[in-house]
Amino acid sequence: MLPLVLASSSPYRRELLSRLRLPFTWTAPSIDETPHPGEDAGSLVRRLAAEKTGALAKEHPHHLIIGSDQVAVLNGQILGKPHDLPRARLQLQSASGNSVTFLTGLALLNTSSGALQIDCIPFTVHFRLLDTARIERYLEAEQPFDCAGSFKSEGLGVTLFRSTEGEDATSLIGLPLIRLVDMLLAEGVQIP
Repeated sequence: MLPLVLASSSPYRRELLSRLRLPFTWTAPSIDETPHPGEDAGSLVRRLAAEKTGALAKEHPHHLIIGSDQVAVLNGQILGKPHDLPRARLQLQSASGNSVTFLTGLALLNTSSGALQIDCIPFTVHFRLLDTARIERYLEAEQPFDCAGSFKSEGLGVTLFRSTEGEDATSLIGLPLIRLVDMLLAEGVQIP
């Protein structure tokens, strides 16, 4: 098996990948994540996931490199990571009573063969009606400022949901393991 590299500095993605019990290393790629003019959310996350793998290809010439990127979409608008309290508050106020679709781009690059697999996995969260006090309590408790959509589904964020829909709940956290296993199997990786 070629060595695995996760092209991410995300502790959430590292934790998810560790569930597969495969040895891997990780490193943060340096890419420009600015959307191209007119680029839709699905195209954006596919492109960024692939660019993350490509950014590490030279320093890892005989590896399988995993790249992933995620955006949240509400009423056709891309929600990024809020980075601060005021933006997180606005994102959750906008999500209240609405549905937010999370698109997770996933890429696997075999740097020996040049084979690149790319996909985009959707997952939708239907939010409860959230009053100001509940939003403030949640943001104080988890401070999800590095999370697209301003919540941590693996923590208290789940209390904000009315329901969810999608084929792979791990895609909501940022690394769709079901689809990743398909990609790894196509590269001959034995799991488990």
